[in-house]
Amino acid sequence: MNPTAAPDTGLTHFDAQGQAHMVDVAGKDVTHRVALAHGFIEMLPATLQAIQSGTAKKGDVLGIARIAAIQAAKRTADLIPLCHPLPLTRVAVDFDVDAAASRVECRAQVETLGRTGVEMEALTAVQVGLLTIYDMCKAIDRGMTITGVKLLEKHGGKSGSYLASGA
Repeated sequence: MNPTAAPDTGLTHFDAQGQAHMVDVAGKDVTHRVALAHGFIEMLPATLQAIQSGTAKKGDVLGIARIAAIQAAKRTADLIPLCHPLPLTRVAVDFDVDAAASRVECRAQVETLGRTGVEMEALTAVQVGLLTIYDMCKAIDRGMTITGVKLLEKHGGKSGSYLASGA
């Protein structure tokens, strides 16, 4: 057990006195770490049509959202207070349009060679990618809804692999 972890909670971001701190990862092995996350943004059919046809007033919605998601993964430690800054080796962001459900799925895969995982970077990439779609299309549809953001899988490190049920 980590001597600075809160007793009996397993929460490593708190010390024995309950104070928040950044976890010491110096003793962990450097391994290849991968995380995959996804989420959706639901919208009116007309909004989805504007995205697909490239007629949204702000331009290439999915292209800009991809760049925003990549940038967000790289800046996660600036946004989440106790995240370690990581040298990312890969960030891949893809969007899939589901016309029948009138939604767009964002998937982000993030990789590093490091001492801690990249789950937060993948989740942050997805959230910011979806928020960018919202920002670029809000003049058409303020009722868009971001849903289902979650970690699908992670690999590497002492805890090994995780695969979400149904993933």
